[in-house]
Amino acid sequence: MAKSGLAARLYRGEADLNIVGRRKLWFGVAGVLVLIAVLSFAISGFKLGIEFAGGNSFQVPASVGTLDQAERTVDEVLADEAPGVEVVSAQKVGGTSGEFYEMRTGQLSAEQANAAKTAMAQEFGIQADQISGSQVSEAWGSQVTSRALLGLVIFIAVVSIYLVLRFEWRMAVAAIVSLLTNLALTAGIYSLVGFEVTPSTIIGFLTILGFALYDVVVVFDKVQENTRGITANNNVTYGEASNLALNQSLMRSLNTSVVALLPVGGLLFIGAGLLGAGTLKDLGLVLFVGMAVAFLTSILLATPLLVLLKNMDPRISAHNKRVLSRRAALARGEITPKGPRAAAPAADAPIDPAAELAGAAPKVGARPAGKRPSGARGGRPAGGGGNRPGGKRR
Repeated sequence: MAKSGLAARLYRGEADLNIVGRRKLWFGVAGVLVLIAVLSFAISGFKLGIEFAGGNSFQVPASVGTLDQAERTVDEVLADEAPGVEVVSAQKVGGTSGEFYEMRTGQLSAEQANAAKTAMAQEFGIQADQISGSQVSEAWGSQVTSRALLGLVIFIAVVSIYLVLRFEWRMAVAAIVSLLTNLALTAGIYSLVGFEVTPSTIIGFLTILGFALYDVVVVFDKVQENTRGITANNNVTYGEASNLALNQSLMRSLNTSVVALLPVGGLLFIGAGLLGAGTLKDLGLVLFVGMAVAFLTSILLATPLLVLLKNMDPRISAHNKRVLSRRAALARGEITPKGPRAAAPAADAPIDPAAELAGAAPKVGARPAGKRPSGARGGRPAGGGGNRPGGKRR
């Protein structure tokens, strides 16, 4: 019973999940999610950190109390010294001189920042020099954004050239669409949930591109192996061979994603959550969300989109029609089946792409099919010879 379970069949690539055949469903779901993400960009926007929106940062010793108490105190001080400005984010950070609470606020003038710092020291009962403050201009964040966009464009260009040289242009298009969808969905989650966007977030976005590309290349390599010379036989369509490749590489992609998500999850939930390392939260969050989305897009979007593009190729389209016509003729009993199936299948009988591909491929060491050669150099000697019984001796 265990050998026929879903997990065992997944490991053997025999689960026969019809992923490519349901591509309209995956395209529809992806389209709706991308639309929601775009609407979220337009309506809600992003919660930008002070590196992008500009603002002030204050570091207060953790000895003043809990993080919530310190945040409430700073909010009360800001309400008196700079009405309309409040704490944007608060986190606990560690340094060589101890642990601090980092309070990030909206933009303050130099006079307001000094007054707020003095008032905080009085409220916390500490010296003013124990509180450090800094101001960040939004120009710095815009420079980071422009350089990140430039890096994204260069990355996509290099990836496109590699995929065209390694595979073909249709695979390059499918992979790039999958990468862009991955970015859009990850950014949409950030916009909907209200996660703060920091420079670490931008770095994480560029990092997940490489992971998503790896997943796509693994699947496409198997697709290329299964579909090489596919038009030379009329056993399976391009979509069926590609779906088989997805089933055969599904567990490998899943294992890779789980192994990659475990340390990232530890970084996020243990390092940032339990241990309070707030500086790890931004990077860990975007990596965790992006890697999870990358696995889904590489399986449910990239290969189905590739099949859609390949089916537009006249050569592949004609091949698919030949395969379907042959199956219809087999079902009607008009032709005798050759290959792994001994009898004509029913019209609605399921097709096993693995068996069809195996039956179409020649066995290792088999003699090439064709007419047996005749004459003195092929087969038996034309004029007899040797010591055959009854032969004439010289």
